[in-house]
Amino acid sequence: MTGTFSKILLAATAFLLASEHQSFGQDADVMAPAPESVRTFLEENCLDCHQGSSAEAGFDIDALSDQLDHKNSHKWSRVFDRVRDREMPPVDYNELDASDRKEFLKATGGWISNVQTRRAKAVGRVGARRLTNLQLERTLHDLLGINIPLENRMPDEPRTGGFTTVASGQSMSHFQLEQHVNTVDLALDNAFKRAFTRKEGREKTIPAKKVARPEKRKRCREPELIDGHAVTWCSTMPYYGRIPASEVEEDGWYRFTIRAKGLNLPKEGGVWCTIRSGRCISSAPLLSWIGAFEAGSEIREVVVEAWMTEGQMLEIRPGDATLKKAWFDGGQVQTGKGEPQNAPGVAIKSMDMQRIEPGPDNDAIRKLLFAKHRVTYGKKFTGSVKPEDPDKALKQLLYRFAKKAFRRPIKNDDIAPYLKISLERLESSGNFVSALRVGYRAILCSPRFMYFYERPGKLDDFSIAARMSYMLWNRMLDEELWLLASKGQLSDPKVVKQQVARMLRDPRGKNFVVDFADQWLDMNQIDFTEPDRRFYPGFDPIVERSMLDETHRYLQQMIDEDLSVTHLIDSDFTFLNSRLAKYYGVGGSGIGAVDGDQIQKVSLRKTDHRGGLITHGSVLKVTSNGNNTSPVVRGVWVSERLLGEHIPPPPENVPAIEPDIRGAKSIRDQLAKHKNNSDCASCHRKIDPPGFALENFDPSGRWRTHYGVGKKKKKNRRVIDASFEMASGKKFKNLNQFKALVLKDKQKLAQNVAEKLMTYGTGETIQFADRDDIKACVSRTAKSDYGFESLIKEVVASELFMSK
Repeated sequence: MTGTFSKILLAATAFLLASEHQSFGQDADVMAPAPESVRTFLEENCLDCHQGSSAEAGFDIDALSDQLDHKNSHKWSRVFDRVRDREMPPVDYNELDASDRKEFLKATGGWISNVQTRRAKAVGRVGARRLTNLQLERTLHDLLGINIPLENRMPDEPRTGGFTTVASGQSMSHFQLEQHVNTVDLALDNAFKRAFTRKEGREKTIPAKKVARPEKRKRCREPELIDGHAVTWCSTMPYYGRIPASEVEEDGWYRFTIRAKGLNLPKEGGVWCTIRSGRCISSAPLLSWIGAFEAGSEIREVVVEAWMTEGQMLEIRPGDATLKKAWFDGGQVQTGKGEPQNAPGVAIKSMDMQRIEPGPDNDAIRKLLFAKHRVTYGKKFTGSVKPEDPDKALKQLLYRFAKKAFRRPIKNDDIAPYLKISLERLESSGNFVSALRVGYRAILCSPRFMYFYERPGKLDDFSIAARMSYMLWNRMLDEELWLLASKGQLSDPKVVKQQVARMLRDPRGKNFVVDFADQWLDMNQIDFTEPDRRFYPGFDPIVERSMLDETHRYLQQMIDEDLSVTHLIDSDFTFLNSRLAKYYGVGGSGIGAVDGDQIQKVSLRKTDHRGGLITHGSVLKVTSNGNNTSPVVRGVWVSERLLGEHIPPPPENVPAIEPDIRGAKSIRDQLAKHKNNSDCASCHRKIDPPGFALENFDPSGRWRTHYGVGKKKKKNRRVIDASFEMASGKKFKNLNQFKALVLKDKQKLAQNVAEKLMTYGTGETIQFADRDDIKACVSRTAKSDYGFESLIKEVVASELFMSK
């Protein structure tokens, strides 16, 4: 049934998109051959090196098509940039006449811009764009009032230009539609279940004797009871500290209030502990992160909330990798074996466990589904709704629901097919709830729901409202945006900027930093690898999560105070807790020390080797493979994500560099040959400087002075040389000098941020014809020193953002 339904939906989606495309009146591929002068220039200055199968860098001029689709547009833009930046033709090849270069750039730039502008007017700059998995989850939450995780039930999404929002990277298949239908069914099942549930939430208190192992002498991995507290000692044993009494009987959100203290505290600070969830057995080894806290000498209360599935339980244990570990043989812990070892531990006095429903309560969900119609409760999770006029009630409810789901005003005809399905179900079953549900299901599987409704040219106010809402919140527009759109006020840039400020400070706006950073900065990849603790001791999940918190709070501060984009490169502050400060070696003891497990603003000293997003442990970790660093990998990442340098893929005939983590041969020696290879040199001039500038940071984000790992003495290892030469020819000796050189061009940093924001928000990568619009956005923020919030406002209020 589901498979057939998904095929019908796929056909409907394809038909709708094709009909909309056809109604535009023009084909997407607006053809215009390159000017003759452009081809002549390339033949006279480039053909000697770039022709045929043996062309340098694999770039064959003869194969360069005049059809400016996405792929060829990027190639032509690259040709333009290389000539503009005087990288091509090479200086040693031929001295190019300045007037020839100027004429080539004028003719090429005008041609590319003209073709892309004409295409945008014909069919729009952005293709048919659908909700991402995250947007689908939050939209279903808003429509139905539910809160269950849904994003991970959909297929993984490809990233284009770094973002899942880009239309050209989004696909739709039978399988994806089937998963969409399954996700919608799951959401509806949960909504209707809660609508027919009278009571909400259950709570119980678990004393220490129930947190601890039930049999005092049993060898196991549960805490042991000592002096009225459930105690777990610091150890590397898996699942040690699991609490069977916290096992949940059904999927749902739970709030835990934990009262605990630390035992055998280290000389400075308390015992950092982790809270994770899972089945805590070898056949289900994965654990989900919930939180961390620092346990001191006195009992403190820690409150956490987490989604847990049936059969999962909590694991609470000391998690600081730098603490002394207790040793237990046989894979189990015997009562009384840990205390004599004097290892740090956590002692739990008691714990409250409550089933909760974040967001709307059940009564609110009933109103979302049934409006004011009376609900009669049946047996568990069942019930009925019996309006006096079922047909009229179905029409009213479907109309109300479809208007919100389609994110714009609608006509009665727009719901005709969904109403027909509902009425047929009502006639065949006589069940109003079943008929309503099938109508809601059809609406949620409609292309009008799955795709953004955007027509070529300037967007209407409701399309602008949707773009704003899904860029800043990744969810539905609220009542204020709806009201402004209905009044036609969102075409006013001043009103748009006011709304951006409001939305960023709304509780929903706090997700913007996390959502944007996940893709722009690859923060969602931070746990993809884990540094080998034999080589990089001290790294643990607490440090990793604290690194994420540091970056998120730092970016949020940049928005809240409209700080300059220069803070991406350098600053005199960051956000740390005591564990991350200790890991970085920042603060030390005494005055200026960082205390507590809360992320807090910390002033930095020059000796801390920190400052700017570029030195955050999260960034340094996602730009390494866990065991070693590569100036190439980090250099490409920094160039593309922060500096605005677009690096093409390497030629196929050039082998990759494998860093020597033992320090026998430096990465600088290995990369030297690339500088002498014409196929590589032009790109490595841009890639290598930021890569080498960051070489003093190891794969785990710590500062280092030597290559090589392990117990080998530093005097026998290679000293790290972070000096290099910028593409401009200016040299730097260390990271600080590199930062200073980068910060001389603030506008370029701001332009890169604006490009990322525009790509993320509109669903299309930046094209050649968009460059002037981006520069205009950036120039308007110069008075704020290119403030982060100012850039967001200018991007959203721009003509580019407000057009398809």
